[in-house]
Amino acid sequence: MADAAVTSDWRSPKLASNATADALSRISRGLYADHYNGLVTKGRPVNHPTVESVEPAAAPTTVNVADCRDDSQWLKYRADTGQQADDGPSGRRHIEAKVKKAVDGSWKVVDFAIQDVGTC
Repeated sequence: MADAAVTSDWRSPKLASNATADALSRISRGLYADHYNGLVTKGRPVNHPTVESVEPAAAPTTVNVADCRDDSQWLKYRADTGQQADDGPSGRRHIEAKVKKAVDGSWKVVDFAIQDVGTC
C-alpha cells in the first residue's frame, strides 16, 4: 500500500499481490478517494509487526498480526501544488491484521483494523 500511495494508484497490481477480500477493497477505495481528491502520500510508515496467533497450530492457514505503526512521516500532499494536505493527527497507532494462506500458497491480508493515534 505504501508504494501505491506515492501516486494514489488504486489499480496497482502490488495491491492484489498482498491483499484480498475486504482488505483489498478498503485499500483500493482509499487510494481511489485520494486520487479523486488530488492527493498523494509522501514518506514511509514505520512498521514493527508481530505474530499474535496462528490457526491451526500444526499447519497454519491463518495468521493474526499486530503492529504499532508510526505514520508521522507518511503524510498526504496535494499532487498539483505539493503542499501538505494532512490535517489530522499522525503518530503511533495499533493495527491488527488477519492474513490467510491462499490456494496458490501465497499469504494475503484479508482484513485489518487501524486504531487512533496514541493507541500503542
